[in-house]
Amino acid sequence: MSQEAVNTFEDYSAQDIRVLDGLEAVRRRPGMYIGSTDQHGLHHLVYEIVYNSIDEAMAGCCDRTQISIHKDSSVAVADNGRGIPVDIHPMTNTSALEAVMTRLHAGAKFGGHTYTVSSGLHGVGASVVNALSSWLKVEVKRQGKVYYQEYQHGTPLGDIEVIGDTDDTGTIITFLADTEIFSELNYDFDTICQRLKELAYLNKNLEISFKDERVDQEATFYFEGGIASLIRRINKNRQVLHHQPIYLSDTVNSTMVEVALQYNDGFTESMLSFANCVNTIDGGSHLTGFRSALTRVLNDYARKNKLLKDTEPNLIGDDVRDGLTSVISVKLAEPQFEGQTKAKLGNPEVKTQVEAVVADGLSLYLEQHPDEAKAIIGKCLIAAKAREAARKARDLIFKKSSFEAATLPGKLAGCSENDPGECELYLVEGDSAGGSAKQGRDRRFQAILPLRGKILNVEKAPKDKILEHEEIRAIITALGAGIGDQIDFSKLRYHRVIIMTDADVDGSHIRTLLLTFFYRNMIEIISRGHLFIAQPPLYRIQAGKQQFWIYSEKEKEAKLKQLEGNKLEIQRYKGLGEMSPEQLWETTMNPASRTLLEVKVEDAMASDRIFHMLMGSEVPPRKSFIQAHARSVRNLDV
Repeated sequence: MSQEAVNTFEDYSAQDIRVLDGLEAVRRRPGMYIGSTDQHGLHHLVYEIVYNSIDEAMAGCCDRTQISIHKDSSVAVADNGRGIPVDIHPMTNTSALEAVMTRLHAGAKFGGHTYTVSSGLHGVGASVVNALSSWLKVEVKRQGKVYYQEYQHGTPLGDIEVIGDTDDTGTIITFLADTEIFSELNYDFDTICQRLKELAYLNKNLEISFKDERVDQEATFYFEGGIASLIRRINKNRQVLHHQPIYLSDTVNSTMVEVALQYNDGFTESMLSFANCVNTIDGGSHLTGFRSALTRVLNDYARKNKLLKDTEPNLIGDDVRDGLTSVISVKLAEPQFEGQTKAKLGNPEVKTQVEAVVADGLSLYLEQHPDEAKAIIGKCLIAAKAREAARKARDLIFKKSSFEAATLPGKLAGCSENDPGECELYLVEGDSAGGSAKQGRDRRFQAILPLRGKILNVEKAPKDKILEHEEIRAIITALGAGIGDQIDFSKLRYHRVIIMTDADVDGSHIRTLLLTFFYRNMIEIISRGHLFIAQPPLYRIQAGKQQFWIYSEKEKEAKLKQLEGNKLEIQRYKGLGEMSPEQLWETTMNPASRTLLEVKVEDAMASDRIFHMLMGSEVPPRKSFIQAHARSVRNLDV
């Protein structure tokens, strides 16, 4: 650790803890604090305690944290930070530790002195976890002593005790989530692993160990290269233009800026942005600053070195981001996140801070690496030509700025409702199923767009080829919001876009192609909650006059056991066209009885990797994935 970090040990005391409010209503309304009480919320408890260790690491006072899930489903998080202060807090007349564990908004991150930057739920994390736990135990190693306190449902069972001596420092928090709040303590090793790995990438030289005693699995993450290592991981199966990622970092007015980028020979942009280790999936000021500097610097270099002719127009943002993989991470004192989900960073000053770091660092890199610079500019110039071709193709789709019915694709069966919030568009596989859907739908608010065959795999196609594809043009036109730099979601004609394909291998492939198109070209359709997948039944079981619609193999087995002894007629549906319009409405389209799966991107890094692996040009990683998951395939048609 640095000498500066060591010095802060002496300054960290109860005076650094600021108390803003008491602990109220957490158990009554847990969703307000952790989002939900399902597995996602359960995992959030783990992350909130881990974030406290990450805060210590970002302050330079911790380089190791260990997370353990015990066989009884209790969770322990240990770090070698400074240890939570245990002296009496002047405002609460309790120990600072007790204040942190029992009061909302009590934490050192509010003082502005102890933590320059911090992550987590703005200081409510530890107290919320305590409130939602059957019991919680804290051990603090500090000032040569080991301190201990235990809580039940957020209430201390006694005062702090000294239980031993130590030469170490740090905090160990162990808790058992309350089964009165969480119906099942079903922690998922892989999901938690992925988040811990991400945190390790974002905090280089921090070792994060994770062990799950229930399943006898463990993993340790440590990345000396930080986000540059993450770039290498994302581009692992891609052909890159320059071997080493470009890594830029600096501190501007206490804001720490880190940027890593690397170009590959693909046609899509893979971008991840973070603020204080929070994944800002909707970007924000840090992303705006990065993109602005990137475009300006590459144009300046191209002009200066005659790679861009005087008669040629400047490269635009889309050109310089074609085939770009980038990670932007900022750590700042007072982040302003837009929305409860922290999806977008709002601090306006961060734009200029990131812009300055990227402009200075990237300009220097290009000057020092002329061969790599030439390859990058060459890639951008090819993208510019493809963009111009795509613009001409787009102009054929939208000859006017309006999206009146006369310009809509002829095979679209529209709806009578004019309010987009009430309208839904079904993207249906095949003319046969499309015909059934058109007859069975509610014409008031349901529109149908039949798709002929498999759409283009956009993962392997440049922009102009994408917009030349007839079925993709039909989708873009029907939605009405445009695409690329001209997208305008205020013109979106349907606020529910529903992919409805057959329950067979071809249907799964078509669904994946459509998901790839939306993820790569209209990701806000997903992030705004507009994209869904219909769930048609797999079976119809007829028992006498009774009819049952079955949506999974597990449900089928259960129903067959229940109906044992009856004369049964079982029909397997491989295609939507096998159902009558009335059956399709009853099982898949009726809002009162249908099941829709909302498409969400909860892990951008994993999503990017999976889409590229499944739909990209590299065969070996896809083959390995298929071999590894062959035994878990469901509903395989042979």
